[in-house]
Amino acid sequence: MKEMEKILDTLKGVTGIQSEYILLFIVSIIALVIVKLIAKVISHIYKSGRHSGRDVFKFNQRLNLLANIILIFIIFIIWEDYLDNVVTIISFISAGATIALREVILNLFAGIYIKVAKPFVVEDRIEVGDIKGDVVLITAISFKVLELGDRVNGEQSNGIIVNIPNSQVFSSSLKNYTTAFKYIWSEMKVNVDLEADVNLHKKKLYEIVNNNAVIKSIPKKMDKAIDAASGDYRIYYNNLKPIIYTEYVDNHIEFTVRFLVHPKKERNVLDELWISIIKSAQKGEIKLYKKA
Repeated sequence: MKEMEKILDTLKGVTGIQSEYILLFIVSIIALVIVKLIAKVISHIYKSGRHSGRDVFKFNQRLNLLANIILIFIIFIIWEDYLDNVVTIISFISAGATIALREVILNLFAGIYIKVAKPFVVEDRIEVGDIKGDVVLITAISFKVLELGDRVNGEQSNGIIVNIPNSQVFSSSLKNYTTAFKYIWSEMKVNVDLEADVNLHKKKLYEIVNNNAVIKSIPKKMDKAIDAASGDYRIYYNNLKPIIYTEYVDNHIEFTVRFLVHPKKERNVLDELWISIIKSAQKGEIKLYKKA
């Protein structure tokens, strides 16, 4: 006990902080370590079971939330007799420190907004400012997205995780590609010779698109998704099936094939469609346009 008193007196001499407050800080740190350690052990036990990565992630999110609530409760008990003094100390914080904490406080409020209003959730594909990616984590201060390449590169992950302050949801425009439903309209352009039979070519293209396993399953899913979202959003579509538009461009016929697809499957679907179109062209069923 005397050794502890000596340590506290030494720290008091170095920091100028009263011994009782130093002791409270030490106890608070010990409580933090113990709570986090217990959470780690529980997480490890759960992870060792036969659970999917997604289940483990969700469990850890709930566990961390519970651990933080318990930690706040414990620290409140530890500091209960000194709260008045703490409030007094906080009231004398300099203006500079207050400005420095402003962003942190704004991010905390934005974090509450994200949790309550849910402009996006984990696994949503979003775009904030010039950053586009899939949300992989949401915390009290920030959220992380797995960044995607641009449309030219098929919007596939580049492996970079970007940390974005929560306050960006207030200061930047936010696009969510999966808010109401998980599908977007995609388009591909197929150019054929001017002499080609338009009706036969459109018929063949419809056949290729409608036979795609991913595309043909979406309209029914989309109907259900729109019904589910109709209470929150004024969204409706007259046609959910693939459609092909025809246009004369630079001495050739340009077909624009428009269809619904999950944004994370778009590049694979386009790959499958183009393979089918190329095979049809090789068989002489489609006359692809060749520039002179």
